[in-house]
Amino acid sequence: MSVEGRITTEVSGRLLLIGIDRMEKKNSFTPRMYLDLGDAYARLDQDPELWCGVLFAHGNDFTAGLDLPQFASVMAEGKMPVVEGSCDPCGMYGPYPRKPVVTAMHGLCLTIGIELMLAADIRVAAKGTRFAQIEIKRGIYPFGGATVRYVQEAGWGNAMRYLLTADEFSAEEAYRIGLVQEVVEDGRQLERAIEIATTIAEQAPLAVQATLKHCRKALYDGEKAAAAALMDDLGAVAASEDAMEGIQSFLERRKADFKGR
Repeated sequence: MSVEGRITTEVSGRLLLIGIDRMEKKNSFTPRMYLDLGDAYARLDQDPELWCGVLFAHGNDFTAGLDLPQFASVMAEGKMPVVEGSCDPCGMYGPYPRKPVVTAMHGLCLTIGIELMLAADIRVAAKGTRFAQIEIKRGIYPFGGATVRYVQEAGWGNAMRYLLTADEFSAEEAYRIGLVQEVVEDGRQLERAIEIATTIAEQAPLAVQATLKHCRKALYDGEKAAAAALMDDLGAVAASEDAMEGIQSFLERRKADFKGR
């Protein structure tokens, strides 16, 4: 095992399973791992045969956060390790995949772990997951998106409750404040995330991607901008082979067989 850790990838049907793997260090992130995760996300984004991603972790923890000594130079430069042509796993300093990402958390989920899941679209947590945004304990502040998305997802008071105290909280509390969508028994988080991703991958991928695009536009550019752009993609999606297949399957009362075109 490299001291820098690794990101594993496995294709399962239309899914790309992306694994965080630095188990001997509680999956704490190095700059190399962040770059490699960006490359895995770029693969998901660019491969037309892949329709949904699942982010999970090997070992006992999702991640204990950033390996701060290794990220010291990154913080000094004030620039996350993102390269042109790749994706930014936090979606703050570069493009995020245009396709859905489902996350499965367990064990420790600290700092960058929360930011990775907040960047994703659907989040499943094992019952025993322990969350905390502890940057202020280390004399820094979250710079992977938590200062933006935490408030969007949980509301101001709930966000400040944990961003400003660095207190640990449970999976049940994460569910209560809207950071995760499902809490499952320990050991079932990846299975459930794959189930959800599989259901997504059974839908028309062009329609899924257009839905994501316009929801994100509303979130980041505002309701008026999203409304003005709402019809931009409709003609192309409605004229696609998949749209015709969707109508035909409805008429024939069968499950649609989408091709992504």
